[in-house]
Amino acid sequence: MMTSARSAAVVALILGMSLTAAGCGRFALGALKAKKAYKEANEAYKGQDWKRAADKYEYALSNDASIVAAYFFLGNSYDNLYKPARAGEAENDGYMKKAIENYKKAAELDTSGQMKTLALQYLVAAYGPEKLNDPSQAEPIVQQMIKMEPNEPNHYFQLMKIYEDAGRYEEAEAALLKARDAKPTDPQVYTAMSGFYNRQGDFTKTMDALQKAAEVDPKNPQNFQLIAVFYWEKASKDHRLSAAQKKDFIMKGIDATDKALQLNPDYSDALTYKNILLRMEGNEETDMNKRKQLYDEADKLRNRAIELNKKKASGVS
Repeated sequence: MMTSARSAAVVALILGMSLTAAGCGRFALGALKAKKAYKEANEAYKGQDWKRAADKYEYALSNDASIVAAYFFLGNSYDNLYKPARAGEAENDGYMKKAIENYKKAAELDTSGQMKTLALQYLVAAYGPEKLNDPSQAEPIVQQMIKMEPNEPNHYFQLMKIYEDAGRYEEAEAALLKARDAKPTDPQVYTAMSGFYNRQGDFTKTMDALQKAAEVDPKNPQNFQLIAVFYWEKASKDHRLSAAQKKDFIMKGIDATDKALQLNPDYSDALTYKNILLRMEGNEETDMNKRKQLYDEADKLRNRAIELNKKKASGVS
């Protein structure tokens, strides 16, 4: 979540804005020192020199405590200095303590909303399983984010993960359903639901969610391709299936690849999976002539996928 393209883009945007903002304002000696240090801190931050960035942000804030963005970037610099593998070491743990303090300060002081949300997101990550692993601290922060932006599905996804990691599966599902209610036409909601149900081993609900994702975003071939992948996996790996069930899932997978290929005839993944599914259908076929026809069609699709992938690798469109 915190390493997503969306979060990275917001950080870059705010950093650019803060560079501009640092060029304006008061001309008192302290403010001038803060402006210079803040600019140097931003350059160090962009260069991933976290220790120098932290020192410069600290100095900038000691001269001008009103630079709200500096609290976030100071917190994030300390966050990047923290190493989970060195948890328990005083200096290392101190970095995370300072990261949390400054994220909280940024969230408290920001009035625009953008920085507040970002700081809260990084706070949740700090309390996440890869760092402090304290969901009791993360949950109220996510609830605060939901109150601020009740129609943002990503907040419900974060809450779902906290509950799922804690084994609170009913609450995790309830959070996903609230995400769906917040944005019922967002395909990302249904792919998140499918992932949760798949982890729970509920194949029916998994496929229902994937079908819904395709329904609300019918022009995206990837949605249909994902359906095909799940049907292939079920048909090929679940040895409890009857012959009829296996054949049904194979045919549904082929149908999904056909829909993907109708939208994009050069979709190599769909060609590859249709090839595999046709071979599976052939393996179940007792009529040798029909089996050969299926294998021949599969060969053509496989060769077409190979050709497309070679062109892609060589840069030929």
